[in-house]
Amino acid sequence: MNVLVSLSSFIVSEGIKNVLMKNGHEGVAGQNGSAPAGFVPDVVLVDITSIKENVSARYPASKILLVDTGVEKEKIVQALLSYQIHGVLSVETEVPLFNKALQVVADGQIWVDNNTLKAFLRQGTSAPAALRGDGVTEREREIIDLVCRGCTNREIATSLSLSEHTIKAHLNRIFRKCNASSRSKLITLMMHQNSSVRTSV
Repeated sequence: MNVLVSLSSFIVSEGIKNVLMKNGHEGVAGQNGSAPAGFVPDVVLVDITSIKENVSARYPASKILLVDTGVEKEKIVQALLSYQIHGVLSVETEVPLFNKALQVVADGQIWVDNNTLKAFLRQGTSAPAALRGDGVTEREREIIDLVCRGCTNREIATSLSLSEHTIKAHLNRIFRKCNASSRSKLITLMMHQNSSVRTSV
């Protein structure tokens, strides 16, 4: 897997690059979102500062993983709403979870670090009406929970003993009820609105 590390801190970028190389990834610590000629990243790691450098436009086929270096959660929410981001990862994430996050994002799924998600859920804002009342079923809440944990449709289907086709149908209904156009928008809504979604420890 090719990973472009494009963080505003050179030292942090170099540290992540070394972790990548030790775990079999081809990692490049880029400056200003640039990579060597011919290097096409599967995933680009950015932070709240470097994401403003329009990295996604330079690598439209790449997935963008935002590294939360400890900024205010409101800034993370705004970034999720303003940019095409495929995941949020805490800088304190342990290496096994870091590798899993990279793979999940590279596979086209969404990853949100549990600590980041929990921080949003503790903010105490109200849930949207569709999530407070009978609009969303218990089964749909279970699926929302698993989506927020970064599970693929196949993993959700296995966990709930359902077919992938059924999971897709549920997700389409959830998107309509929550006025969300994608998994990333759904997760953003959950983080921003303090839904009843549970998170794993």
